[in-house]
Amino acid sequence: MTDAITPAAGLPAPTRTLLLSGDNSEEKRQQLLNYFIQTWELYESLFSCLRDPRAWYTKAIPLRHPLIFYYGHTATFYINKLMAGQLIDQRLDASIEAMMAIGVDEMSWDDLDDNHYQWPDISQLQDYRNRVKNQVIAVIKTLPLTLPVSWNSPAWVILMGIEHERIHLETSSVLIRQLPVEWVQPQPHWPACPLARYQRDQVPENRLLTVAGGRVTLGKTDDTYGWDNEYGRQVHDISDFQASQMLVSNAEFLHFVQDGGYHQSRWWDDEGRGWREYTSAIMPTFWVGEPENPDGLKLRLMTEEVAMPWDWPVEVNQLEAAAFCRWKAAQTGLTVQLPSESEWYRLREAIAGDQPQWQQPPGNINLAWWASSCPVDTFRQGEFYDLVGNVWQWTSTPINGFEGFRVHPLYDDFSTPTFDGKHSLIKGGSWISTGNEALKSSRYAFRRHFFQHAGFRYVVSEHQENIKQNPYESDTMVSQYLEFQYGPSYFGVTNYARQLVSLALPHIQQHGHALDIGCATGRASFELARHFDAVTGMDYSARFIDVALQLVSGQDFRYVIATEGDLVEYRQIRLKEAGIDSITAGKVQFIQGDACNLKPQPQRYDLVLAANLLDRLRQPRRFLRDIATMISPGGVLLLSSPWTWLEDYTDRSEWLGGIRENGEALNSYQALQRLLTDEFEEIAPPQDIPFVIRETARKYQHTLAQVTLWRKR
Repeated sequence: MTDAITPAAGLPAPTRTLLLSGDNSEEKRQQLLNYFIQTWELYESLFSCLRDPRAWYTKAIPLRHPLIFYYGHTATFYINKLMAGQLIDQRLDASIEAMMAIGVDEMSWDDLDDNHYQWPDISQLQDYRNRVKNQVIAVIKTLPLTLPVSWNSPAWVILMGIEHERIHLETSSVLIRQLPVEWVQPQPHWPACPLARYQRDQVPENRLLTVAGGRVTLGKTDDTYGWDNEYGRQVHDISDFQASQMLVSNAEFLHFVQDGGYHQSRWWDDEGRGWREYTSAIMPTFWVGEPENPDGLKLRLMTEEVAMPWDWPVEVNQLEAAAFCRWKAAQTGLTVQLPSESEWYRLREAIAGDQPQWQQPPGNINLAWWASSCPVDTFRQGEFYDLVGNVWQWTSTPINGFEGFRVHPLYDDFSTPTFDGKHSLIKGGSWISTGNEALKSSRYAFRRHFFQHAGFRYVVSEHQENIKQNPYESDTMVSQYLEFQYGPSYFGVTNYARQLVSLALPHIQQHGHALDIGCATGRASFELARHFDAVTGMDYSARFIDVALQLVSGQDFRYVIATEGDLVEYRQIRLKEAGIDSITAGKVQFIQGDACNLKPQPQRYDLVLAANLLDRLRQPRRFLRDIATMISPGGVLLLSSPWTWLEDYTDRSEWLGGIRENGEALNSYQALQRLLTDEFEEIAPPQDIPFVIRETARKYQHTLAQVTLWRKR
């Protein structure tokens, strides 16, 4: 149908996404300036749709700020980031820049934000925006610019502000849509699509098409600005599946509504039931009227209500889309579900190129056609319709970072708060998705109860998404150990676990079973598994064992580490990034155990590694006595310790050394020689091995541990 339609007159046409490369820096500077001005003016034109002052100052939904905040927020973002990037040295209005700095990512559908703010007048904010615009233009004209524009380039900060404003162009349009309709006004430069079928029996029937499986590689490779979560690499092997040819239309979704879908708990998961009961939802949020009278239903658009266009895509949250899929599965006997991110990518391969290369967008995207959705059979893309554009498409995939993920230092909390298993990805873009949002590589995610201009298509697939709540670990001790065992090296000091294993290996005669006691989060256990048939990792802390088990399962683990004061950095680790594959990790069994109350084991160990353990035990002598019985003849015991005896851990009467015995100094190494001589022979001279534990960005523990090696007689 695309050839038979023309773009709506008056719609502000966005410029194409800026390419980072080029041959002429000054030409690129002008392109950057044009991109900024066009984005700025486009955003301001959206707010011309507000008719009533209440539309500025009243929350459209309780979980979001009023629109006056978002009008100022995108401007303050520029100033705050330019200050953070040291591209300017003076604020324009410290009060506004503090008040409008941080938006809201609601934690739950019932987590109401009841804070009250003394918002500025509209005229005051318009004046502030004008000053910000002039400031940014001045920065663009004078900033150093070399090509290609990179992550650390001053121009990247400007692009960050531009793409941030384009995100809020879309999210603000959703908030306008959620205001009372009498508070807003249609504008000729934001025209709705005139194409619609108002009779349900005229809507084309959706059908399933087969999609061949194959390997899909995720991760941004195009020459455009990207957010941190788009970078890195992830590979999926996709099995054959089927997908609906079109997005689910209002007419198709009506069958679910009329069959009592909103009233039957069996179609909803726990989260969905909680949301449905809290909101008393009986039909999609943007439907107006009574579901019992479908002929009288209307659809709320951004600035008006229109007779229900039954052939437009239904717009729902992810919980509603998933409930429909469960209902559809029961109706058909097929494994109907939402597509995964990688399955959407497989579908997306039917469309060549990406936004910067499009002569004309292949769908209702990038504000190329209308300021609303359109019929689901308008834009054919290969065998399917609307693989991109019209409305976003919910997936079953919770957002996560790819392998190699790292945050941008000027926006360290753009993605990381969403890596919690509670935010699902949307793909494909909507009619108002511009800039980065219109790219194949874009990755945006929202809480599953959240509303965007988003609908869905369904697939028949055997893929099962692994959805687990996985917030960032904030326990200081766990985070410090993760950083110590898996993080970067500091001050040129080699990873401690690897150092210890390398010291033991030349003395090992049998490579059967090793024990890493006091294993913490398991790094030495994994290093031992490279060389032994089996490894047991044991620690007194169940929390440490839980972390190690999560790493074995192939999941990534996230934690925060302090930088200074309330500031933190976000970290994410995977065993694969430490060079530990699943086969190696599978050799390790992690168990909770008390080194001072060891249970009899069915096997003897060829190596026991006790790293930084003895001076933290309540009964170190008992441990040495018991562990001797568990080592095979010829087996090796490696002990390391900085010998920092403290009564918080070990009663003074139990200290091995660091004391005076009969008036003479007795150090811990001398005590070891005395305690172990009957059953062990010392096989190497003691060595001092350094290790570094980070506490903050500028405070580190730099310690020497004494390492001794003993062979069981």
